[in-house]
Amino acid sequence: MAATAKPEIKAFFDEPTNTVSYLVWDPATKAAAVVDPVLDFDHKSGEANVKAADALLAEAARLGLKIGRVLETHVHADHLSAAPYIKQKTGAPVCIGEHIRDVQQIFRPVFNASDVSGEGSEFDHLFKDGEHFSVGTIDAEVMYTPGHTPACVSYRIGDAVFVGDTMFMPDYGTARADFPGGDAHQLYRSIRRILGLPGKTRLFMCHDYKAPGRDQYAWETTVAEEKTRNVHVHEGIGEDEFVAKRNARDKTLSTPLLLLPSIQVNMRAGHFPPAEANGVRYLKVPLKLGA
Repeated sequence: MAATAKPEIKAFFDEPTNTVSYLVWDPATKAAAVVDPVLDFDHKSGEANVKAADALLAEAARLGLKIGRVLETHVHADHLSAAPYIKQKTGAPVCIGEHIRDVQQIFRPVFNASDVSGEGSEFDHLFKDGEHFSVGTIDAEVMYTPGHTPACVSYRIGDAVFVGDTMFMPDYGTARADFPGGDAHQLYRSIRRILGLPGKTRLFMCHDYKAPGRDQYAWETTVAEEKTRNVHVHEGIGEDEFVAKRNARDKTLSTPLLLLPSIQVNMRAGHFPPAEANGVRYLKVPLKLGA
């Protein structure tokens, strides 16, 4: 199969969660994939809607694209996934890395989520490290990049890599590694794996928060830019130095606003918990009672 090296990419920025979702496609065949779709969720009211997902689907329809996969980079802790809605509208299977099992096994007891399989069966396909698939004529490869969470993967699709939360724009740095199952040593090694790709490789972030001194959101950079300018992990910073700085910084960070609802929904492949006897679905808040 003759591979097209450069996919077309359209970004959709969700400012309430600072999340970037992507529509990526092969211009030769119009075959497409969706990366990290966002469900609109109002934490104060518990109301959810699909405006962001509908905007993405409308653009795909306008361009004449056929969405063949929904790709999750990890179990997000800062937004809810719209993957089931994209699947409902397109038939596209929902895919994630096989270490989703580890995340489910960590959080199933936290929420007493007895319906969660612990085996990742809520998802349609679990990718192994190094597994290949295609978007039309474009070859794609799964890269296991843990550290932020135990289940993080990055997707190399042609000359583009969707890195999830593993790293951010060069002036913002890298992901936190203090969530359950996170590990700063693993994060460093995962980033070095990404930065081992050719310098012109395009990198697409899952989030941006506008680093100090920058007044515009940004989410696309290159391997060469990250190697030269990333404030946390540019060339010359070794693993021990990175880990010490990453761990120190993580101790200063607050809990993401949507962490509790996000984990409960996203470890279920974007589905809400089962309805209780009264027909209502609930998201739980585990209490930590002080002395």
